[in-house]
Amino acid sequence: MTEPLKEILPGMTGRAEVTVTRDLTVGAHVEGMPPVYATPMMIMLMEVASGSAVRKHLPPGWVTVGSEVSIRHLAPTPVGRTVVATARVLEVEGRSVLFAVEAHDGERKIGEGTHRRGAVNLESFAKRFGV
Repeated sequence: MTEPLKEILPGMTGRAEVTVTRDLTVGAHVEGMPPVYATPMMIMLMEVASGSAVRKHLPPGWVTVGSEVSIRHLAPTPVGRTVVATARVLEVEGRSVLFAVEAHDGERKIGEGTHRRGAVNLESFAKRFGV
């Protein structure tokens, strides 16, 4: 059996960034809400940063998918500001990787928490779930 995470080590890091646009705000999706960076968008950026930390170290045909998030959204971010998410591998257990994640908007930390991703063989995944 393949050990897809054998090259993943604690301390590996990843990064992702985005400039907040109107469509990334909670106000664009929920009537009456302010035009500030939406929590689900921040979580997605943290997932992208986490995936980027390990992507190059996976065997061909393998990816990681999100399976758990524990995130606190600490401060609002207005349209136009750039958000940078970072991820650091904390532990590898079986076929899952636990990350410490943070997001900053250039002025302050806006989010923090942990995120777990599982290793998935794309061919097997497609057969099992028909995607």
